[in-house]
Formats: sequence, structure tokens, C-alpha cells
Amino acid sequence: MSYSTEKMMNYTKHVLGETELHIAKRLHRGKVRDTYIVGDKRVLVATDRQSAFDRMLAEIPFKGQVLNKCAAFWFEKTAHIIPNHVVAVPDPNVLIAESAQVFPIEFVVRAYLAGTTETSILVNYKNGIRDFCGHILPEGLKENEKLPEVIVTPTTKPEVGHDESISRKEIIEKGIMTAEDFDYVEKKTLEVFAFAQAHCAKQGLILADTKYEFGKLPDGTIILLDEINTPDSSRFWEAKSYEECIKNNTAPKSFDKDVLRRWYSDRCDPYADEALPEAPQELIAKMSNAYQTAYEMITGEEFIPETSADINARIDNNLQNYFENTQK
Repeated sequence: MSYSTEKMMNYTKHVLGETELHIAKRLHRGKVRDTYIVGDKRVLVATDRQSAFDRMLAEIPFKGQVLNKCAAFWFEKTAHIIPNHVVAVPDPNVLIAESAQVFPIEFVVRAYLAGTTETSILVNYKNGIRDFCGHILPEGLKENEKLPEVIVTPTTKPEVGHDESISRKEIIEKGIMTAEDFDYVEKKTLEVFAFAQAHCAKQGLILADTKYEFGKLPDGTIILLDEINTPDSSRFWEAKSYEECIKNNTAPKSFDKDVLRRWYSDRCDPYADEALPEAPQELIAKMSNAYQTAYEMITGEEFIPETSADINARIDNNLQNYFENTQK
């Protein structure tokens, strides 16, 4: 599915930038998702806010719906590998989840030398780092080239400030996770990633890297949380043009937020500059189309956006119907 710039501009009135729900109490406003509480359940609302470089950059029409529906697809597909927090998906922008004690670590898994942020393997490699999160990288690797093996490169999840790369040894020494928990989560990270890579390959996509988050239920069960294998948390490339791009030293055709990240990186220092340029409407339309295309290629289903004059009211109504029906 592809929308023209003109049509995409008409859809800006349907953008969910801020959430104001009446049925639930807001617990946390994240970069992209807002978390509400209803009883013992968490209500995760995926907005259209676009975050990168630890700041807000834009609002992308229907992005939240793509993320939510894509994550729901993957959670269902990978439930045989590890249980997850999904209870229900009562609205295109909403996932109801089990509450869990979250490990304050993002398990970033990488198969290619790629990235644009300070914690990316490519940026560190260009800066001469060869011991990256406990993994020794060989000399002579090319940008966007496949790594000798898939590796897990954890990052911290601070309440404020930037994420920082960290190794297994440091995580255990600092008491952030036990060795047993870390090794189990790392194993599941690699299993889920391998499953997703194989699925994407059949759909004409390369899953270059992604990140997973995990938590522990009161009974000690470790579960998969947040979102998985979405265009926000992952790097997706078109498989058929990848080799030609590498040969010509050009960036692979991507279906993720790297489109926006590269645009900003080429024009300013997104980490240091106080004021950033505003993303043009053409780029916003391109981003929305890329997200929708990624969803369709991943799932094999057409993306049909839900348009509402008042998205918050729609969400409130759908949540009310869900909780009334589950309490009968």
C-alpha cells in the first residue's frame, strides 16, 4: 500500500500524538508508547510519535497501528519459543498486557554491521572499537556487511540519559541480572531472532538487527515484553537488492525508521543540536508508507488503517467494551 504526499497530509488529522484516556490511569508516558493501568493489567497505547536519538522527531500517520498490529503478529508467532505479556488487542493502537518486573536491559541482537546511533555496532566499529559488549570483532568489515555470527549486544535502559552498551560480565557484576537469568534470556533472544529472520527471508526481507525486552512474573516465569520485530525496534532491508547495494557501497533499501534517522544525521547533530530541522511532508509520507509496506511484507496481509476523528474516544470505547465483556 502506498499513499501520495497529498493524501498523507490529509491523514494528519488522524495522527495519535498524545493520549488522554478516561477509562484508565496513566502510569508512564514513553517515547512512543503510553502505559495505563486497569486493575492488574497494563494498557499499552502505541502512538504515532517518532523517536530517535533520544528525542522526538516527528509524528507519522498510522505508525502506532502498524507497530501494535505487527508486534501482536510476532508475539503470536513466537509464543512457542517463550511466553509473552499479551492478554488482548482490543484496538488497533492498544495491547493489554500482564504486569511483570522488567529487566532494565535491552537485548539488542545483530547480524549485520549497521546503525546510526551512539550504541550501534557500526558507529563503534568506525570509532575503532573491536571489543564490543564482550564480542571481539575482526578487522576489515564493511558497512552493512553480514557479521561472522549473530551476536547479542545489550544496552542499559536508564530512566534519564542515553542508553549505554554493556557486556554480560558487567551486567552480572553490577547485580542487574543473575548469570542464570541473563543466559536464559540471551538464549531466547537468539532463538526468537533466528525464527524471525527465517520468516522474513521467506517474505523477501532481511532482518538485520532488533531488540527485545524481558521481565519476570511473580511466579518467576520470564516473559517477552514491549514490542518485537517492528519497524521501530528493528532494521528491515529489501532482500533482492541487498547484494547490489553492498557492491555499490550504498545503503540497503530499508523499511524502518532509519529513513528518518539518516535524514537527520545528514543535516545536523541530533544528539547535540538544541533545535532540529522539521521533517518535510514528503519524508513523513515516505516513512508512513515504509512502515505500512513492512507490515504487509512481514504478515502477508494488507494494512487497512483505522481512521477516527477522535482516536482517544475510540480507544476509550473499545477498552470499555473489552473490560465489560471480560467481567461478565
